[in-house]
Amino acid sequence: MIFHQALRRELSFTTGGVFLVLVTIMITTLVIRILGFAANGAVNPEDALVLIALATLGYMAVLLTVSLFVAVLIVLVRWYKDSEMIVWFASGLSIASLIRPILRFAIPLIIIIALLALFVWPWANRESTLISQRFQQRSDVSMVAAGQFRESAKAERVFFIESLDVDKGEVKNIFTAETKNGRLSVAIAATGFIENAEGGGKSIVLNNGRRYDGLPTQPDFRILEFSNYVTNVYGKEILDPPHRDREKTVGQLLDTSEPWLINANRAELLWRIGLPLMALGLALIAIPLAYVNPRLGSYTAMFYAVLIYLIYSNILNLTQNLVSQGKMNVFVAAWPIHALAFGIAYLLIRNRINPSLSWWRRQLPSFLANR
Repeated sequence: MIFHQALRRELSFTTGGVFLVLVTIMITTLVIRILGFAANGAVNPEDALVLIALATLGYMAVLLTVSLFVAVLIVLVRWYKDSEMIVWFASGLSIASLIRPILRFAIPLIIIIALLALFVWPWANRESTLISQRFQQRSDVSMVAAGQFRESAKAERVFFIESLDVDKGEVKNIFTAETKNGRLSVAIAATGFIENAEGGGKSIVLNNGRRYDGLPTQPDFRILEFSNYVTNVYGKEILDPPHRDREKTVGQLLDTSEPWLINANRAELLWRIGLPLMALGLALIAIPLAYVNPRLGSYTAMFYAVLIYLIYSNILNLTQNLVSQGKMNVFVAAWPIHALAFGIAYLLIRNRINPSLSWWRRQLPSFLANR
């Protein structure tokens, strides 16, 4: 049908355009945020692009939900404003005729949103956490770089190496400063090398240097010359951090072996399942919400759209928090918000079918409303 083809084509182009804009805004925000973390030493600058990609992939479900809602609204608002809807209505179609083609377009996207929320969202969050934690758990030797002052992870030691031969493991012009038991120890040497210590650790051996131990103003201050001085480089056992709620798979969320985590797991599962349902509810609400008088502006519908999305998403987050805190049963919290959204969509569509009737007659079946 020409009507369905025209609607599907415009929805495809508009959804793609809105999604591209939202992704661009998201990436710009993430670049600023993650580069700030990299500048503060919280993440590795080399991992910035990977973290941005993972964060964008994790929020893809939310971006698709918003894109679908805004696209349906924009297309129908334009049809009303350009009087195209009047042509369709004059051809015998009603606003209820929009439901089927819009659902045919929206259901594949809703399935994608469900898959992203259930599987991609926890995977992306988990990978981001692992990358960040492994950088923070790095050993001191991994921070040694030629021509740069580097601080150990526990801020107990500062290294400086002027030049480094990675193949031979040789270093030149070494400076180390360490604080231990309230005493400052500084060692300098012209040459040295990195060797493997027992237990898989690392150590830096300084050759023909000098060590300053203590504070110059204290009587126990010492200056020592050495031919060989070994500085142990602390190694760390890389431990994977425990899974947070947003990082758990569906199987882990359904696990009831740990009773103290049941509420938190159910709350996270409630949000993931609620996201595709919210996309469906918003798509249905957008159908009657898009009505505008061609002689008036079209900004009112956009204002209501933003307001409805904020209310819907915040209530969904609120119910998630209430379930997580054990203040609401998950089975009670799962359906009211979505049932309310579908009910509002039904009432608004009924009100737009025959605007000439009073509002209470619009809620009646057609054979009763015409009496």
